[in-house]
Amino acid sequence: MKALTAHEMAAQTGAELLVGAETIVSGETVIDSRKAAPGALFVAFKGERSDGNLYALKALEAGAAAVVLSDAPGEDAVAYARDHGCALLRAEGDDCEEFLLRLAAYERSLHPDWIVAGVTGSVGKTTTKDMLAAALSARYRTHATAGNYNNLIGMPLTLLNAPADTEALVLEMGMDGLGQIDRMTRAARPVLAAITNVGVSHLMHLKTRENIARAKAEIIAGMEPACGIEPTLAITSANDFTEFIVGQFAEPAHIRTLTVGSRSDDDVRQASLVVHHDATTQAELAFADGTSIPLDLPIPGTSSVIDAMLALALARAAGVDARDAAKALSEMKLTSMRLDVRTTPSGVRVIDDTYNASPASMASSLSVLGTMACSGRRIAVLGEMFELGEDELQMHACVGAYAAALGLDLIVCIGDELGHAIAEGARTVGYSEDALLVFDSVSDALDALVPVLCEGDVLLAKASRASGLDAFVKGVLA
Repeated sequence: MKALTAHEMAAQTGAELLVGAETIVSGETVIDSRKAAPGALFVAFKGERSDGNLYALKALEAGAAAVVLSDAPGEDAVAYARDHGCALLRAEGDDCEEFLLRLAAYERSLHPDWIVAGVTGSVGKTTTKDMLAAALSARYRTHATAGNYNNLIGMPLTLLNAPADTEALVLEMGMDGLGQIDRMTRAARPVLAAITNVGVSHLMHLKTRENIARAKAEIIAGMEPACGIEPTLAITSANDFTEFIVGQFAEPAHIRTLTVGSRSDDDVRQASLVVHHDATTQAELAFADGTSIPLDLPIPGTSSVIDAMLALALARAAGVDARDAAKALSEMKLTSMRLDVRTTPSGVRVIDDTYNASPASMASSLSVLGTMACSGRRIAVLGEMFELGEDELQMHACVGAYAAALGLDLIVCIGDELGHAIAEGARTVGYSEDALLVFDSVSDALDALVPVLCEGDVLLAKASRASGLDAFVKGVLA
């Protein structure tokens, strides 16, 4: 964040200035007082488990130049701020989330030369974000969302903490309801955007896939020209809501649309595809202007090719040479817990895909397991998927049926009712009871499975993050 006084910060965000109008804030913006450093801005959120307002003094003592509160400050914090030249502000309406978005919007306005890209979608948005960041890095100094900082708090933090020499900024935008991406994109004002797909994630909140499509399409609302680049949306041609998004949102906003896929009229087309023994891929891509390039991806799974095409379409729109971008993709590393293949000391390969899950991403990851070379057994360890709405049991059963249809050697289902639904789906299509294990907890599954894993086995661990299956992976790899 560019240096600014507490008075300027208050003026731009509507926050009430309590102490230290002329204090200069020039460091990182943080929401954890333990990360406060000299010059930092600490924003004190009040959550279910912890109240950041109670740590205002600790943040100031750690060197924070300013603290933004969502409650009245304690007398000790006020006294410390006055004695040490620090600032205290109170967010308008005690809404620190809105404060961050307003501050991020102001910071964005100070960098008209940034090439900002937004990425959203039901499945694959983190992979696409990583790929787009890698592709843009072939020409620009690029900063991107880290980890799961893709919500109304994480996205503005990513923008505010971009390095001073940033030229391109890639922001992942997630949501679980209407209006959230709209708020993010209006703060970030991207010139480039990708919508990976419209799936069934968040049906519990949004009820219909059309509402999910509308929520994803909100990314278009903040798009505007920058650096001589026309506002450009990249989207997959195969998704059944692509025509709806383009016709209802992109075209009325005069947003240029690039489609990717395997259709003859796609702007980036997959002309050929080879899947290697380790499930990594090699593709030949054809662009609408006649350019053709090879693409080698070190990431397992054919779905990664679609993600790569979205990234390449936008990178080209930003002036990156297609071959340079493709080379950057061939050398990239993914966010951890996303199809991360590791090997245990005993020779078991573990595909860690425990970052998140939906029915579509479950199917994709199971396909990776089914195509990966294996001298032992193929084992799927599957946990719960969340926020799927009233049809969640059926969706879990479909995952179990799909896993069974692949002919895997062992299916391990973890979770109470939802884990049992996966198992029931496998049974429905005739999967052998002898090759089906069901556990109520991750620890029970770990205790039972670790002793029987053998050299040459390939194991996929896949579930929503909240299911805690990452602990299973850590236990297997220990």
